[in-house]
Amino acid sequence: MAGMTRGKGLLEPLLADLRAQRANKLIPTTLREGRILDVGCGSFPYFLAHTSFKEKFAIDQIPLPQNTASELRIESFTLDLEIEPHLPFDDGFFEVVTLLAVVEHLDPSLMAKLFKEVYRVLKPGGMVILTTPAAWSDGLLKFMARINLVSAEEIHEHAYAYTLPLLGWYFGQAGFEMTKTKFGYFEFILNMWATAKK
Repeated sequence: MAGMTRGKGLLEPLLADLRAQRANKLIPTTLREGRILDVGCGSFPYFLAHTSFKEKFAIDQIPLPQNTASELRIESFTLDLEIEPHLPFDDGFFEVVTLLAVVEHLDPSLMAKLFKEVYRVLKPGGMVILTTPAAWSDGLLKFMARINLVSAEEIHEHAYAYTLPLLGWYFGQAGFEMTKTKFGYFEFILNMWATAKK
């Protein structure tokens, strides 16, 4: 998902790098002394490999290769959030939770549960960071997949396209205060980022 995606696409390495750079810019230095959880890290945890944190955790439905996890000092969990959107961690365990290029793959009916779980596992003052394609980019992404610029497998699995107000609604349902959320666009406004602080 957020890491190196499945399937082939000429732009996939660049897009993974742009997502990682955007997420890294959004994380305050003060939170890096704690723990980060990357939900939907992909077959290679590109973002976790390119960010600095005291402790790194990853979740994906595909198991992370053991040598990759140990080499990058990542504690990895295999979990299908479509079946059970429960995070196997104590309350207030993480400083940061990231969902990079993940939510568009999830059934929208599970989003409220997942966001509540993210809120639960964050420490007070912790933050969630997510990226997702902008709703209007769907047609362009499908065209780019046809000409092998992006992964056709990944685009085919997009379950839903989100708008900033809808992401804000999900944050609110989970318990995040609207005054502690921020939103923006990147990658030529084809993608959105959103953050919420607990």
